[in-house]
Amino acid sequence: MSPIRTQWSRLIRFVAVETSRVHIGEPVDAGLDVGLAALEGSTIKAREIIGSALDPAASVSNNVLTVSKLLAPLSNEEIKVVRCLGLNYSDHAAEAKMAKPAFPILFYKPVTALVGPLAQVIIPRVSQPPKDILPDYEAELVIVIGKAAKNVPEDKALDYVLGYTGANDVSFRKHQLAVSQWGFSKSFDNTNPLGPCLVSSKIITDPQNVLLKCTVNGQVLQDGTTAEQIFTVRQTVAFLSQGTTLVPGSIILTGTPKGVGFVRNPPVYIKGGDKMSVWLGNGIGTLANDVVEEKPATGNLLARL
Repeated sequence: MSPIRTQWSRLIRFVAVETSRVHIGEPVDAGLDVGLAALEGSTIKAREIIGSALDPAASVSNNVLTVSKLLAPLSNEEIKVVRCLGLNYSDHAAEAKMAKPAFPILFYKPVTALVGPLAQVIIPRVSQPPKDILPDYEAELVIVIGKAAKNVPEDKALDYVLGYTGANDVSFRKHQLAVSQWGFSKSFDNTNPLGPCLVSSKIITDPQNVLLKCTVNGQVLQDGTTAEQIFTVRQTVAFLSQGTTLVPGSIILTGTPKGVGFVRNPPVYIKGGDKMSVWLGNGIGTLANDVVEEKPATGNLLARL
């Protein structure tokens, strides 16, 4: 099986000024951080890509469009499943005083948890005061699977990767640490930013050499590298494909480096009004989102846990 070779290098999804419709395209400026440009209100030009983001044969046209609204690089309809690894960085395991797992710790999210660049991250009523609900940030590298993978050996695992993007796996520690299963605490609607740019695997040939940061209200709280991953991208794809088909459009969040809020002294938690941004190198760029809170619940049992 040969590696996926896309016609594009970096893919964005956006609403165009010229058509008021959703398009995919390749930024004209190869070095532009599209997420930062969108945050600053700068002009972003992109050559329209004809075809689907998941089709490696999709071609880059000469039709240049202007970005009106930057979206997540894949739509919720294109994303078939969201799989996530927990405790997958050596430095994060050390700061949390947890043993490195012998096997990948896996949980799932619904696509309703996903939002795009500049979209609001909404802290739901179930995860608002009392103050020990502990909303937290997590910068992550995301794998996008481009062709069906089952029982894949490690040395062939990267052949099935279409590309990579970024995510902020916003987590609610009170709910997470109360039980052994993390699905509930990490699946709330509109809590997981994704993007801003999908970078082809032909560009990121070594996914263990990607820098990633998380900034909250102007303060850099995470500053790490995927070199610290306990289970590499190759190992993750190979492991998760054993006995289970990873279909095109599957995305895999690969864990977060050190610097998360709940282990800091004093702890740092996000709240309504905060401004978060996740940045990943190798052309992925900045994923910026504001935090808002739903109206607090009254008489809600889960909110009191």
